[in-house]
Amino acid sequence: MADQNITWWAFDEVEAFMKDGFVAIGVPPEEAAVCADVLVSADKRGVDSHGVGRFKPIYLDRIWNGTLNTKTRFEVVRETPTTAVIDGHNGMGHYIAKRAMQMAIEKADKYGLGMTVCRNSTHYGAAFYYSMMAVERGMIGMTTTNARPSIAPTWGVEPMLGTNPMTWGMPTDEAFPYMPDYATSVTQRGKIELYGRLDKELPDGWVIGQDGKYRHDTKQVLVDLTKDKAALTPLGGLGENLGGYKGYGNTLTVEILSSCLSQANFMKALMGMSPEGKPTSIELGHSFLAVKIENFVELDAFKKQIGEILRQMRASRKAPGAERIYTPGEKEYETWLFRKDKGVPFNEPLKNAFREVKQRLGMPHELPF
Repeated sequence: MADQNITWWAFDEVEAFMKDGFVAIGVPPEEAAVCADVLVSADKRGVDSHGVGRFKPIYLDRIWNGTLNTKTRFEVVRETPTTAVIDGHNGMGHYIAKRAMQMAIEKADKYGLGMTVCRNSTHYGAAFYYSMMAVERGMIGMTTTNARPSIAPTWGVEPMLGTNPMTWGMPTDEAFPYMPDYATSVTQRGKIELYGRLDKELPDGWVIGQDGKYRHDTKQVLVDLTKDKAALTPLGGLGENLGGYKGYGNTLTVEILSSCLSQANFMKALMGMSPEGKPTSIELGHSFLAVKIENFVELDAFKKQIGEILRQMRASRKAPGAERIYTPGEKEYETWLFRKDKGVPFNEPLKNAFREVKQRLGMPHELPF
């Protein structure tokens, strides 16, 4: 977060502020604690696009405008020993997702595999949080979620699919797990929001307009993404030469996993805007998978082998001028080492958002800025 006016705020204090803010707006304390933990966990790993910066604009603002329920009704509508279908009834997505992944883990612990899917859930924050839950139990974890349409299919310009991550987590014998956690687009809406807060233009390759050309006007892009006037590119970028059709296929697969098993809303039903231009609820679908490694191989043997794979990868020959090769999850671990004694970096737009929350909710907390 490159800003000359950064103030660092301790993680536990930010988390406490957000929890109390959620409670003040009507979220039950248990649910509020989960929501705050998910958000601050993203900033701990440097995933600022999905962290505390979304506390007000994604969650509180939706509660204020009546499109997100503060009290979650977590309903299991169908269940077998290894699977479950859950209806979240437009409640707090973080809480729904954590309970859904916990169910998958419990089923995997007993039967080796567990999978749950959700409908009528809402934005659940950074996906790695739920895969990490499985990792911490010595399991493989995976989660998917759909989202508001923002990606155009290959050779298209209309946003049809969400940024739709498929996030895996696997334990290793190193200090950090294997954790590929990213959107199936070149970039995601949260990173564009971050560029907007930093008043930075978008680089080539991220967003196209209706003419199929790259756009760089960050703040207008954020508006136009909700009006079908701009679209993100899938992984691989425009066309087929660099494999854009592969990213498109991955995005579509996540949409199917996240919606078809649970019969959740999909694609244009997730726009969050009525034909009259009024905000509406965005009820998403998720999927969660947990795999008990010890049903296949001893856990230590698995962790040692995956660790060796990653170490050989990092030790391979580097391109001229390159300093190092990373494996997924490594950069986030190093960010944690840097930030663990510093906290969350707050730039001016983020400070202003928290000041507004404090004032509007009448919170007694002292802000460090």
